[in-house]
Amino acid sequence: MYKNFDIEIIEKHHNQKVDSPSGTALQLANTIKNSLSKESSYIYGRYGSKKRTKEEIGIHSIRGGSIVGEHEIIFAGTGEVIEISHKAISREVFAIGALKACEFMASINIAGLYNMDNLLKI
Repeated sequence: MYKNFDIEIIEKHHNQKVDSPSGTALQLANTIKNSLSKESSYIYGRYGSKKRTKEEIGIHSIRGGSIVGEHEIIFAGTGEVIEISHKAISREVFAIGALKACEFMASINIAGLYNMDNLLKI
């Protein structure tokens, strides 16, 4: 599917966020990269005078104001563009996720190392 599309990820967060790109943007990029049949590489931002290659996945970070969190994946093809986006307009959604993670951990009877993938599978 991806062979005819250039892939770019744009993520936006508030001006106090210190990591760039965000963990979510990297997780999206890694998920896409792992689904590709050929090797690809990340390009962080764009600067200079060089054409993009088909093997690139662009990752762009924007920091400003009080943006809670926005992530957009762009699949740019010839004659068409497919966009997938998510915008958090309140930090409440993160609190709800944290509470769900606490409920999940309280229900586990086996000691171990768990992550959000474990929570999302239930």
